[in-house]
Amino acid sequence: MPGSPPESPTIQPVRAPTPWEDFPDNAYEPDQGSFMPLQLPKTMAKDRRCIVCEQDGVYKCQDCLGEPLYCTGCCRSQHHHNPFHWISQWNGQFFEQSCLAQAGLVIHLGHDGKQCPALADRWDLFKGDEHEDQLEPEDLPFVSGPEFQPKENTMVIIDKSGVHRLEIRCCDCPNALSPDIQMFRHGFFPASFNRPKTAFTFSVLDDFLLDNLECGTSAMNYYSKLRRMTSSMFPRLVPDRYRELMRVARQWRQLKTMKWHGFGHRSDIPSTGELALFCPACPQPGINVLVAGDESLDDWKYTRSFVMDGNFKAEHLHPIKPFDEVWLSDGLGFMVGKDRYKMHLAEAADMVEKSSCNNHRAVNQANAARHKLESTGIGGVACARHGCFVPHSMVDFQKGERQMNMDYALCEAARHNMEGISRAVTFYDINCQYNKHFRARVDASRFLEMTQDLTIIPGIGLWHVHGHQDSCYVRYTSNFIDGIGRIDGEIMETLWAPRGMSSPHRQECLDYQMNDSNFCKMIRMKRTLCCKYKLAMNGITESGKAFNRLDEAAPAHLKTEWSARERRAQSSRLNDPEAMDEYEINIKKAPSRKEIELRLLEEGSARNAAPSRRFVAMWISTGLAIEEAQIALLIEVQRMGKRSTETQRLDIARQQDRLQGQIDGFTQSALTHLGEGFDADDDPDDLNVDILDDLDDDPADFSKTSDAWTNSPELTVIPLPSNLGVDRCRHCMAEDLIPLEMSLREGQANDTLHNLRIHLQAKSQALKTRAWSQVTSVQQAVSLHASIYTKTRKQMMKLEPGQDQLQKFKPLLREQLKISTAVGDPNARGQRNESLTWFWSVEVDLGGPDQSWNEEFYRVHWLRAKALRDRWKEEMTLVQLEMDWTCHYFSWRATQWGDRMQESLEKRLPGHACYSGRQSQMYSLLAQDAQAAFQDLQSVSIETGDE
Repeated sequence: MPGSPPESPTIQPVRAPTPWEDFPDNAYEPDQGSFMPLQLPKTMAKDRRCIVCEQDGVYKCQDCLGEPLYCTGCCRSQHHHNPFHWISQWNGQFFEQSCLAQAGLVIHLGHDGKQCPALADRWDLFKGDEHEDQLEPEDLPFVSGPEFQPKENTMVIIDKSGVHRLEIRCCDCPNALSPDIQMFRHGFFPASFNRPKTAFTFSVLDDFLLDNLECGTSAMNYYSKLRRMTSSMFPRLVPDRYRELMRVARQWRQLKTMKWHGFGHRSDIPSTGELALFCPACPQPGINVLVAGDESLDDWKYTRSFVMDGNFKAEHLHPIKPFDEVWLSDGLGFMVGKDRYKMHLAEAADMVEKSSCNNHRAVNQANAARHKLESTGIGGVACARHGCFVPHSMVDFQKGERQMNMDYALCEAARHNMEGISRAVTFYDINCQYNKHFRARVDASRFLEMTQDLTIIPGIGLWHVHGHQDSCYVRYTSNFIDGIGRIDGEIMETLWAPRGMSSPHRQECLDYQMNDSNFCKMIRMKRTLCCKYKLAMNGITESGKAFNRLDEAAPAHLKTEWSARERRAQSSRLNDPEAMDEYEINIKKAPSRKEIELRLLEEGSARNAAPSRRFVAMWISTGLAIEEAQIALLIEVQRMGKRSTETQRLDIARQQDRLQGQIDGFTQSALTHLGEGFDADDDPDDLNVDILDDLDDDPADFSKTSDAWTNSPELTVIPLPSNLGVDRCRHCMAEDLIPLEMSLREGQANDTLHNLRIHLQAKSQALKTRAWSQVTSVQQAVSLHASIYTKTRKQMMKLEPGQDQLQKFKPLLREQLKISTAVGDPNARGQRNESLTWFWSVEVDLGGPDQSWNEEFYRVHWLRAKALRDRWKEEMTLVQLEMDWTCHYFSWRATQWGDRMQESLEKRLPGHACYSGRQSQMYSLLAQDAQAAFQDLQSVSIETGDE
């Protein structure tokens, strides 16, 4: 009809997805028109009725389900128990942002939310010490906008939903509590306790602490989010309570920590480390370990394992006003007490020590000062098997990771619940250096305490040990430490701490984060131990099979001898770490090309050779290096293929230019060493070489690729004696160069075989850790050295080698390069009882004529396979014990909280009793859940074993 209003759009029905089913990727476009009305206000001005009394609805609540409309009175009554909802008010055209204070909402503390009948404003809450918010002129809007500054008789209340301003009235009855206590009873934490004008809800404080833990959200960013939630258009008008949030969050964190550890039920003050959780699965005498009968804590099963590490990201600047700092939990959590620690640092000798192993970063960091920082990082100790931080064992660094810092941390860790335990294993990145004089440093200090009955066995993590010298592997890795089970020693995670905090605040944050980390590990310990149990079952099976294959083929008298040597090494490792070299092959490395070149040069100088012959060894060695560069460039060009980028082609061109310059210089020098019979302009086709056959791939594939390159110095044949041939060398009167090149070729072959062994071991380790990028790079290195060896051997064949050389340097086959033949991995799948591949025993000096090469390699394989099997058996024993210890720990905690509940009931403290009962139930459920899971897992394993 003319003049009638247009029809309102209708919402088309959309098929609901099945549970857990997402819309398909193309669902949005065809249904775009159907979803459009959902984005528009669904309540028009002509139909505004209060959903309670059906009067004129002027307020719409954005947080109530369905965004209902209310009149002013109903809006107040419906939000007495939801005072932090956001509402909008109808202004004649649209709903404009408003707040419940404008609707007249008042929060009454007491009398079930109703006004106190004796209210006489006896306490004036709103004329206190808190500062007024001062806005800069540029922050004030020049148009009509929201005003969020506190009004008369209102408080600024910060909730998860944003920053609110509401009027709060306290109970004024004669027996009423003080205003701050009334606010606490209603879930408000006042920013000050005298006459507060700002309060935080308990829920916003809990939310901030959880955001800080899980997301790393700083107080500034969190409060900035709340200001934007309050006003997206004018966030600067929202009262700034960032500093109040920082202060109140510290107090809230401290109160919750004390309550969690039972100090709400006790009148005494926490002592060192009592506000920190520790590992439920580590042996703790008197808590989860009860020794019965003739059993002793000296048994290897009760060994404590520690991992030590430093974190240089947790820096801290010098405080601006150190005299204003307030310490709430100094030394009560994981960070050590500052006063005693400072006295230790003042007396400890600061020795600049040079590493006797490799140039480790931790040793060098200890010698680097950073004067703008109060702390250059943190270091500490955690249990190595489960990754739980040890209470009161975290320290600050001042100049880096110095021994005096880690000494204090380790001594404090060794004092935590270790009464009667006599054995501990420590894993530290530089333990080969750190542990040398540890006991001497402890004995010389007044502030370091460690019982003499405690035996410390040093270890290095399986990842860091590969940055050490080769000898450190068998001396310090967990694979060869009795009684430790299967452990990598790398579990300690890095922590993060902001630099701009005060020192006490930083310590509290670190304590809280580490406490939370231990709590999360505690509640997940059931799953962790179940996974360890399954891994141990599989590890025992696999390592047992690998060892049995080696053990069955070994003679009985040799096995007896090897076992005795192993026992002697284990018993001597503390006083003589070199005793653990029993697990290494007694190999004297074959002479390298450089050693042979040096010997030849010295011999030439000794016999006063002619100038043309004095440096001929250096010239031939240069030629061998050019050949190696040619092979490397050939492989790189082939690997790159035709689809190369401009950057790649430029890099190849530069390498070719450098290589061509080296070849030109080498060829010119040939005239001096080969005599007048050699012509540098001879056609290269006359020279005997076939370099392409040395590559792993088909030469035809490379020929197609190399067509794109006009200048190919990598294909140029250089005038070495082996390329000229024996007959032509005789014609040139250069026959004396043949034995020189043969000697250098032997050194070159020794080098390439040595590099092959190293890279095959590295590939084995990379596959274990699934470091696929490292696997690729190592495989490329294996291919390169295999190609160089093949080329070297072909050239040696042209020089008429002797029988000994033919027997020593055999052809290298592709199947011999599998990692199952690597000495570093004797238990890889596919290993057989056959003799090891020939190149593992080239140039071996066994120290005696009666031992064969294969016997020495077999001995090391047997010892390492036995060590791996033993570690897995120990792991199974330890995991089963840790299951019992975990259940006992949970039961001990449940009993502890149950006793507190009874004490609270006797003292008529119902709130304390309720909290204790809830805590006791939590630990009881954890104990029941863990025990049921462990029993079920073990019963399934027994049934599987029977089958």
